[in-house]
Amino acid sequence: MKKIILLAAAAMMLAACGTKTAETAVTNPMDTLLLKNYHPVNVNNIPQTFIEKAKFPVIDMHSHDYAANEEEIDQWVKNMDECGIELTQVMHCSWIGEEFDKAVEKYSKYPDRFQIWCCFDYTEVLEGKGCDYAIAQLERAKAMGAVGVGELGDKGDGDLYAAPVEGRGIHLDDPRIKPILEKCGELKMPINIHVAEPYWMYLPLNGSNDGLPNGADWAIDTTKVDLGYWGLIKSFENAVRENPQTIFIACHYLNMNQDYKYLGELLDKYPNLYIDLAARVPEAAQIPRATREFTLKYQDRILFGTDNGMSKSMYRTIFRFLETEDEHFYSGFNYIWYLNGIYLPDSVLEKIYRTNALRILNEYK
Repeated sequence: MKKIILLAAAAMMLAACGTKTAETAVTNPMDTLLLKNYHPVNVNNIPQTFIEKAKFPVIDMHSHDYAANEEEIDQWVKNMDECGIELTQVMHCSWIGEEFDKAVEKYSKYPDRFQIWCCFDYTEVLEGKGCDYAIAQLERAKAMGAVGVGELGDKGDGDLYAAPVEGRGIHLDDPRIKPILEKCGELKMPINIHVAEPYWMYLPLNGSNDGLPNGADWAIDTTKVDLGYWGLIKSFENAVRENPQTIFIACHYLNMNQDYKYLGELLDKYPNLYIDLAARVPEAAQIPRATREFTLKYQDRILFGTDNGMSKSMYRTIFRFLETEDEHFYSGFNYIWYLNGIYLPDSVLEKIYRTNALRILNEYK
């Protein structure tokens, strides 16, 4: 009888354990929490550095028309003053002709704080009439104060942000626009171009894609573009190689943080190529040792850029990435990856913050 009672008790315990396991499985957040709702908070008791102002005056080589009105421009300048941004390059994908004139007027209150860039007009190029009109528009913008051209963009189908017409099907190495690229060199107008997107956006959006939380809403449908990732990189390289007198700035690290070796080889081959770090701090800061090594090696070819609005917190996060040894901090840039600082030497910081930009803006006139 005793043995029977013990067996019955054991069976009851097993049943209870089984029930508890089932309940746990149902409530396990790994089974119920959506990835888009995962917002981790750093609990590590480690050094945290909050930089109010950059160590050296900064030239932001990649920003856009974020201010809606004069009041917002005034506030932007105040934020720049507090953070140490002495000059901001304001770009738009469709500023040409009258739209460029409006942009110049909009920021005219602060001529020493903002410089305006223009873009290409593909209208007659697409009509098969050549580049004369596009070049005339470029010369007009230059006379009105345009510093450079950009941000152009090609994520697979050509320069689709352009206006008054899209540059659909026109990649940077298209023979139809070579005279325009050459004219940029003659006019001393650097070209800033957004080539492709981060590599993980061209990979399957599944559980092995470490950019999935961001890429799921920002993905490239590679079945509907003319060129995939490496085709775009090749197209860009062709243009850089064939137009050695024109300065090209590949923004966002050329969207190649996953392959600094290849990116370095391009910089080695083409002295007319620069990159900016705009909007790719999360990609760079997740691999701090590789990024630091790359930055030290190519310190003369990297430009500071933001491409993320005009807030003080945004500027300061980038300063923290460049200036500190802080580990495992979150950015507010809508990535799950945590960031790490790369603690650059002062001599390198000054180049990235300012000196490299001055080389282009002052000497490339």
